[in-house]
Amino acid sequence: MASSMLQALIYPPTSLVTVMSVIALAFLGNNGIIEMRGNQLQYSKFWNVGSQKSTFKVSGKRGFFMVYSPAFLFGLTSFLVFPNEGLRFLLVKSALTIHFFKRTLEVLFVHKYSGPMFVDVAAMISLSYFIQTALMIYAQHLTQGLQEPLVDLQYVGIVVFLMGLSGNFYHHYLLSKLRGEGKKEYKIPQGAIILMGRSYGTKKWYLSKFEDFPKDVKAVIPFVF
Repeated sequence: MASSMLQALIYPPTSLVTVMSVIALAFLGNNGIIEMRGNQLQYSKFWNVGSQKSTFKVSGKRGFFMVYSPAFLFGLTSFLVFPNEGLRFLLVKSALTIHFFKRTLEVLFVHKYSGPMFVDVAAMISLSYFIQTALMIYAQHLTQGLQEPLVDLQYVGIVVFLMGLSGNFYHHYLLSKLRGEGKKEYKIPQGAIILMGRSYGTKKWYLSKFEDFPKDVKAVIPFVF
């Protein structure tokens, strides 16, 4: 019975992709709602905000290494598990692997941390990234043999990906320079666009932390909200 149920879930393979996509979407949507309400995940500057039942903490560097490295390793492994499946699949594997490799290198050599990270939070985020990476690679594997799209955007995608990757690294570098070597003080970033899901809660945090933080600064849409 258990075996037949498992086969029904995995075959046809698209059933598994559909189920996992729904789970991933629900997970991300729930996290977005929680963050927009101001209940940030307890890491970095938010590690001691609100109630948190877990007492197991690691350094910020170790926590974020836990977050990104499993997805990177899965992407790297996919080159061995799914070899020679065409340019489009190669681009998907490469983009995911390069992205998480960059994030892992930033954890080790760029970011400066203000506090510890709860292990359960690190594990939850890590699992989310791992599942999303595996799902995208597996879904692309299932497209082998299907008709190519009428409009080929592979090379446009490469350009957009490299622009996003470079911009992301550049802003992480600027943010790291706000804090002096070995310092844990907070500073107000200038000219940076904050992630929408965290914007409102982050603004509240800045207002509570800095008396001179401008109250007319908008959290999501400039000059509007």
